Parts: sequence; C-alpha cells; structure tokens
Amino acid sequence: MQKKVYDIETFAKGGPYSHIVEAGGFLFLSGILPVDLEKDLMIKDDIPAAAKLVLNNIKFALETVGSSMTDVVKATVFLRDMGDFEQMNAVYKTFFPDSPPARSCVAVKEIPMNFPLEIEVIACR
Repeated sequence: MQKKVYDIETFAKGGPYSHIVEAGGFLFLSGILPVDLEKDLMIKDDIPAAAKLVLNNIKFALETVGSSMTDVVKATVFLRDMGDFEQMNAVYKTFFPDSPPARSCVAVKEIPMNFPLEIEVIACR
C-alpha cells in the first residue's frame, strides 16, 4: 500500500510524526491541539474557544490537502477533564451539522503542555 505524508507548514510539530498520512483512500490526522502559531495563541483554559480552534485547525489541514470536514468518518476527542464534555460537544456539533462522524471521547490523565483537549480524525478521500 502506498502512503503519502503531509506536514502543515503553519502547525507546530513536537516530535517524529507527520501531521497527515494518506493511505488506502483515507487521511489520518494526528492529534491537533488548541494552538495557532501565526497568532501566537495557545488556549489552555477556555474549552469552547479551545474546541473551536482545534476544529478550525482540522478544517484547515483537511482543506490544505483537498479534503473537507464532510469527509471525516471518525474522530477521537481527548479531554483533560470529562466535566468539559458538554462545552466541547456544543462547539463540536457546529462543525458536523448534517452527518457527524463516528466518535470516541475519552478523559486522559495528561495532554501535552496541559492543554484541555486534543482531537484526531480520519477522513475518506
């Protein structure tokens, strides 16, 4: 199986991974944090704003490689605190109004740099 890797120039990269890997007709996006390097913005305490930034980053990454949010088939949401679920979910559903993808949401002990959430997605080509 062939694979193609993409790195998004404006995204931070904290290790040996690719932002997006394309294989088997799918796009696998690495976990996205609430960071905007161009605006020097890191959101650590406002769940709705953090969720919106992460999902906008995902949208931008997908569009950069010729895909879109409507192509997302699976999302995994990592929350620092499951008590933030409702606030995250209120924003999340605005990005998938018609046919939301399959989703898992888990609380984790730690997210890098103490961010409140991280989201990774799989999209079809």
